[in-house]
Amino acid sequence: MKNIMLTVAYDGSGYHGFAFQENTRTIEGELKNAVDALTGEDSEIIGASRTDAGVHAYGNLVVFKTESTIPAESFAPALNNKLPDDIRIMRSEEVPLEFHPRKCLSEKTYEYRILNVKTMVPTKRLYFCHNSYPLDEKRMNEAAKYLVGEHDFSSFCAAGSQALSHVRRIISAEAVRQGDEIVIRITGNGFLYNMVRIIAGTLMEIGRGKGESSDVEKMIGAKDRAAAGPTAPPQGLFLIEYRFPEGL
Repeated sequence: MKNIMLTVAYDGSGYHGFAFQENTRTIEGELKNAVDALTGEDSEIIGASRTDAGVHAYGNLVVFKTESTIPAESFAPALNNKLPDDIRIMRSEEVPLEFHPRKCLSEKTYEYRILNVKTMVPTKRLYFCHNSYPLDEKRMNEAAKYLVGEHDFSSFCAAGSQALSHVRRIISAEAVRQGDEIVIRITGNGFLYNMVRIIAGTLMEIGRGKGESSDVEKMIGAKDRAAAGPTAPPQGLFLIEYRFPEGL
């Protein structure tokens, strides 16, 4: 028995999220079909992040246990031959049998991408959030700095969360403009349900002049979802990478 970890990239546009659902196209479902077809086993796919419908990833992680004799590094090309074109295994490797991607110390980085133009460019509609209001990225970046540190992020958690604690540690957060595009990049030790999208919605409100950058500190202190801004749409969100302590 060995435990195989896959680094998975995908375009989430055509899927109802990562987590398996009966009679619905999901990332986990496609991965399980491919792994089962390759190994001849009934595999259990465990994902590090169960992204929502329309959310994309460059570096989500999954693990599965197998008795297969296929070398760990060969799973990536073999699975890519069985997966649809909008899902790709970027790397496959063996990890300790006890390793579980949601039960270990890690850092996760997300990007939220905004196209700040009057009219949405059709070819970018699935990969950017469109905001036609002039946004001040400097105000957004200043506001993002108030997120850094360990806080109770209840104000930035959507209803329906099953998390036992809303305390999370944000390691870095910034908003950077590149022409008509603004990228919010945030790294933390974990994120609550819709947390990054609520942060993005809040920063966009501040960027268009609704409130001050320092209001984010007050929102955190309120511990009330009503205190923060709206939830931004999913299509601008990308899971960039996971990082684990050395010695995994």
